[in-house]
Amino acid sequence: MTAWAPVLTWCVLVVAFAALSNVWNGHDPGWYASLARPSFQPPDVVFAVMWPLNFALLLVVGLGVVRTASAGPAWVATGVLAASVALALGWAWLFYVPHALAPAAASLTGAAVLTWALVVVVGRVEAWGGLLLTPYALWLSVATALSVAYARLG
Repeated sequence: MTAWAPVLTWCVLVVAFAALSNVWNGHDPGWYASLARPSFQPPDVVFAVMWPLNFALLLVVGLGVVRTASAGPAWVATGVLAASVALALGWAWLFYVPHALAPAAASLTGAAVLTWALVVVVGRVEAWGGLLLTPYALWLSVATALSVAYARLG
């Protein structure tokens, strides 16, 4: 069971992240609809495609890479993922509930930085795992740029 503990933890984190990521975005729909959009914001359909893809890739990495990693690297990767998820969920709450756009941007910046670190940590275990996480890291980087733009426009 010890070998599976980081894998189970990783998978629970990903599922919780997927489940909680939209909890607050319906909090005040009129507010979000009224925001000035950054010129480079992708259409809503891109978000609808990218997030499920990213969650699926995270699960594949957990089941494929974290499962085969030795305990130390597996727990390091899981810890970095946990911190990144906490910051990303912090962004969602800060952005949608108190509408604290600058702190939200800072939170998502931290999540993106940690996600790039996760690409490196996972890539050291299995190169293909780092490659699979790259779209997620790129997506969080785009989301961070959008969040910063919202903070500047708002």
